[in-house]
Amino acid sequence: MLNLERNNLHGNIPATYPESCNLRWINLNGNRLEGNMPRSLVNCKNLEVLDVGHNHINDTFPSWLGGLSKLHILVLRHNHFHGILGHPKVGHDFHSLHIIDLSKNFHIGDLPLAYLQKWDAMKHDNESESIASGTTVEFHVTMPGVIDVEMTKYNYSITIANKGNDMQYARVLTVFRVIDFSSNYFTGRIPNFVGELRGLQVLNLSNNNLKGGIPSSLANITDLESLDLSNNRLSGEIPQSLTQLTSLEVFNVSHNLLKGPIPQGRQFGTFDSSSFAGNLGLCGTPLSQECGNTFEPPPAAITNDGPEEDSMLIDWIIRYVGCISGFAVGCALEKYFTDRNHEWFVETFQRKKRGCKLVSVSLFSKSMSLVVRTSLPIELWRDDNPDDERLSNIHTIPCKKLNQMYSALQNSSTLSFLLIAQMPKRNCDLNKNEENRS
Repeated sequence: MLNLERNNLHGNIPATYPESCNLRWINLNGNRLEGNMPRSLVNCKNLEVLDVGHNHINDTFPSWLGGLSKLHILVLRHNHFHGILGHPKVGHDFHSLHIIDLSKNFHIGDLPLAYLQKWDAMKHDNESESIASGTTVEFHVTMPGVIDVEMTKYNYSITIANKGNDMQYARVLTVFRVIDFSSNYFTGRIPNFVGELRGLQVLNLSNNNLKGGIPSSLANITDLESLDLSNNRLSGEIPQSLTQLTSLEVFNVSHNLLKGPIPQGRQFGTFDSSSFAGNLGLCGTPLSQECGNTFEPPPAAITNDGPEEDSMLIDWIIRYVGCISGFAVGCALEKYFTDRNHEWFVETFQRKKRGCKLVSVSLFSKSMSLVVRTSLPIELWRDDNPDDERLSNIHTIPCKKLNQMYSALQNSSTLSFLLIAQMPKRNCDLNKNEENRS
């Protein structure tokens, strides 16, 4: 055996275990060991107990230890083990395990159904197996300092979370069987197959992200003493068949999404309200919520929220009615005033009309001789009568040719001035002169 429990050891676990390793018990619990689990542990073919709990080991689940056919107890709790447990390889399924503790690590994924189906030692509830398991070691010291080692009975001591507390067991019986997967990040549903592990005394799946219902098959584990499913996302009702578990001393399903009546009778009469707290849909003893009002909202919620929501709805209705009525009144008033004062509206807001005028354009040289004379269209917008011949109060837009003549006047040393004269009674068709204008 190797017992270095609670010695404040640090560093990595030694990586060299020879093929001649004959260790049956390794206890490194409560130190500050880190790194990976040494793969050479597989050389310890007779290993029955491996406890490395409460350290800083950072590794994936050591599935390769599943090939140790005599391994009964595996404690990895409170480390940094992580990842998915997955499926066991052939011959690496831990079929002899009685106790496995993976609590307070960082495992993810579904519960390892493929492993559960292989753990044959947990399927038996035969009390005849309750013989003490241990290694016999006796030390005799003789002069001059020679140590004579004989084999005698040495009982295993192990700490396990049971019945809500960490409890130390000085004698670990082969009939004692525990699965503790609490405080990880397991998801998915609790497999119905768990009910086939009839030899279990402790099942702890608390503080994960499990969903779905509580399997009624758990009622088959007749020796179950502690069942903790708290702090998950379990839904549905608590199976009435669980009242058949007459050995059940601890039952905790608090802080889930359970609903319906709490089973009554037998061991369920011994559980207090803390076992069911945090499930708003549960009703019945020992809770104060009666089953007749399971799905009604709390009275406080009705008192506080109801009037406020009704008031907001009424406010919005009033606003919509006001907007619609205001729009209708505005349209009616607009129609009334425009009909009564039609002429004033036309005179005041009439849009300017587009028109076209021909003008005479003459270009003279510096010697006052006429160089060119032509008539060109000018697009205009007028505010008054379009038949008025005056160019006053008219916005004019000259055509392209007139702009060219004006540019020639500015750039020439021989041209003198440009004369633009109105041509009486000479309106033009804007569409026909569109080409010249543009």
